Amino acid sequence: MWTLARFVTLAVVITTAGCTPTYRNHGYIPPEEELQKLAVGVDTRATVESSVGPPTAGGVLSGGDFYYVRSRTKTVGMRETREINRQVLAISFDSRGVVRNIERFGLKNGRVVPLTRRVTASGVSDTSLLRQLTGNIGRVSPSM
Repeated sequence: MWTLARFVTLAVVITTAGCTPTYRNHGYIPPEEELQKLAVGVDTRATVESSVGPPTAGGVLSGGDFYYVRSRTKTVGMRETREINRQVLAISFDSRGVVRNIERFGLKNGRVVPLTRRVTASGVSDTSLLRQLTGNIGRVSPSM
C-alpha cells in the first residue's frame, strides 16, 4: 500500500516538474542609467560604443544606425516556445556621426525594425517533383 502511494506521489512530482515554465533571455539592451549619460547632438558613434557597448546589429551600410535587441521566451513542458517580450533600442546618427535620436520599440506598440537576412537561391528549377525525379530516365551516357 505504501509503495503505491510513494509511486503516485513520485509520478505527480515528476509531472508537475515537467510542466514548470522555462524562461530564456537573448540579446542585450544597455541599462537606463547608461542611456541617460548619452547626449543627443553631442555624442558620436565612438563614444556611444565605448559607453554602452557595441550594438547587437548595425545599419546595412557602414556608418549606419545602432540597434540593441533583447528578447525573452517562455517554454512550458512540450509546448512550442513563445516570445513574451521583445525590446529594440535604436540609436540613429546624422551624416556627421553624431547621435540624432534614441528610440525604444517593443511588441506592444506594433513597431517593427526591418532586420536584413540573406537568402541563398536553392538551385531547384521551377518544375514539379515528379519531373525532377524522372528527368534522368533515358539519359544514359555512352561512357558508362
